[in-house]
Amino acid sequence: MTESRTLKVGLTQWHVTTDIEANLEVALRLVEQAAAHGATLVVLPENGLMLGTNVQMREAALSEDAAPVAALREAARRLGVVVVLGGMKNRTTHGIFNSALVLDADGRIAARYDKLHLFDANIDGQSFEASSVEQPGNRVVVIDIDGVRVGLTICYDLRFPELSRALAAAGAEVLLVPAAFVQSTGEAHWHTLLRARAIENHAFVVASATVHSPTTEYADAFATYGHALAVGPWGEILADLGEEPEAVHVVELDLGAVERARAKLPVLAGRREASIYAGEPSVVSVSTETKETV
Repeated sequence: MTESRTLKVGLTQWHVTTDIEANLEVALRLVEQAAAHGATLVVLPENGLMLGTNVQMREAALSEDAAPVAALREAARRLGVVVVLGGMKNRTTHGIFNSALVLDADGRIAARYDKLHLFDANIDGQSFEASSVEQPGNRVVVIDIDGVRVGLTICYDLRFPELSRALAAAGAEVLLVPAAFVQSTGEAHWHTLLRARAIENHAFVVASATVHSPTTEYADAFATYGHALAVGPWGEILADLGEEPEAVHVVELDLGAVERARAKLPVLAGRREASIYAGEPSVVSVSTETKETV
C-alpha cells in the first residue's frame, strides 16, 4: 500500500487598495491564519500588495529587496511555510515584470515566475494595457514542494491552455492561478476556465483572488471578481470564497486524486508531438450548393 501524499494549501482573498502598507497587513494576517490551520503553502493573489490604475501601479512597482517583500519573507521563515506572492509589479534592472515570487520556509526567494501573457484588452469600454506597465516573461516555471510539483501561472495566463498543458507535461500536479480577474469577465468565464484547466490536465487548480470593494466608499480602479477557487482534478469545486472582502481557507489536496484521474483518462500520455500542431493546417473548401445533374 503506497503512502498517501497530501499538500495543505492556504487559499486567500481580499479587497486590495492602493495602500501598500494596509494591503501588506492583510497579507501577513492571512498568511498567519493559514499557517495556524496547517497550511504548508499559502497563495496570495495577483496585485495583492497594490491594485490601482496603470500609472499608479507602474509608479509603485517594488524591487525584490523592498520592505514589503522582506516582511513576507520573514513571515514565511517564522511560520515555516512556503508563500507565493502571486504577482507584484517587480522593478528589476531589466524593466518591470509581473512576478510571482516563491518565498520558502527559510525566508528565501526560491523561485520567480514572470507572467507570460499580458492583459491588453478592452472590457466594457475600459482599456487594460498591461504592456504599458510591464513586459512579458519568457520562462515556464515548476516548483517542487516536498515532492509535489506545482506549476506557476498568473491571472490572464488562464486563457492560454498551452501553458497549463506544458506545466502538466513537466509533472505539475497542482496549478496556481493567483489573479485579479475583472468583475464582468469573471462572472462570465472564471469558474468555467478554472474547471477546464483542471479537467484537461487532471490537476488541482488553486486560484487566490482579489475582490471588489464591499462598499461604495472606495472607488476601485477596476472591480475584480473575487471567488478565490480551489478545483479538484476531476473538475469538482473544493472551495469558493465568494465575495468575502477578507478570507482564507486551507484545503488539503490529496495527490492520489491526480493519479487516479490520470489513470482513468490518460490525456497527458496521449499527447502528440508539438510539431503536428505547428505546421499550417489543411484548409479544404466544402460547397453548400448542389450542382445540377444533366
